Amino acid sequence: MATDTEEPTLTVDELAARAGVTVRTIRFYSTRGLLPPPVIGPRRVGHYGQGHLSRLALIEELQHQGMTLAAIERYVEQLPPDLSAHDLAIHRALVASWAPDSAEEATRAELERRAGRSLGEEDIDRLAAMGVLERVAAGGGYRLDPGLLRLGVQLLDVPIAHETILAARTVLLEHTRSAAHELTRLFRDEVWNPYRERESDPEHVAAMKSLSAHMQPMVVQALVTAFQRSLKQELRAAFGQEG
Repeated sequence: MATDTEEPTLTVDELAARAGVTVRTIRFYSTRGLLPPPVIGPRRVGHYGQGHLSRLALIEELQHQGMTLAAIERYVEQLPPDLSAHDLAIHRALVASWAPDSAEEATRAELERRAGRSLGEEDIDRLAAMGVLERVAAGGGYRLDPGLLRLGVQLLDVPIAHETILAARTVLLEHTRSAAHELTRLFRDEVWNPYRERESDPEHVAAMKSLSAHMQPMVVQALVTAFQRSLKQELRAAFGQEG
């Protein structure tokens, strides 16, 4: 598995194939500042790494949320410049959690291409247990959650017991669901209901609904930032780590 410390090794064609986009799209995103420049190697060939893949996945998810290119540019500009590929994957997974479930079907070859590595039966079992995919009886394919795939693949190489990963997933789901419930209640009681009582114009009501949809990525970013800071504080307190 590639890590953030490894040298970028993907050519632009390989990056495009792994990300499921065209080379032209990658060039366009680069000119708009959405992707950092590649590492220039011998013969002036640019090489890309896991961070580029994670950024492309995040951009794709923001597009699925209905954000315009300008809005995506503003979102990406607000991200810390030193975010690792893992942090970007967390951003994408949380952004995807706002969207309706959109499972996709894939063959074993397609699954491994999107994962960026070969997968054994034990890997498939672990991904299935994490809710990343499920086997499709007819045809031997898989139904997968594209928003969780990359994060799930990264967890395959984490030296943590399978049961511990599942327990952590349960904790995260319970607390994020609780946070989403409270934030939705706050928006409904403090913003939406008072607005609806004052405003009867259907166009204005539609505009308020649109505003609530565009707030979602901003709320996700706030949640990610708050979670990362809280986690660092808890780890320092528990294990005496330096900040």
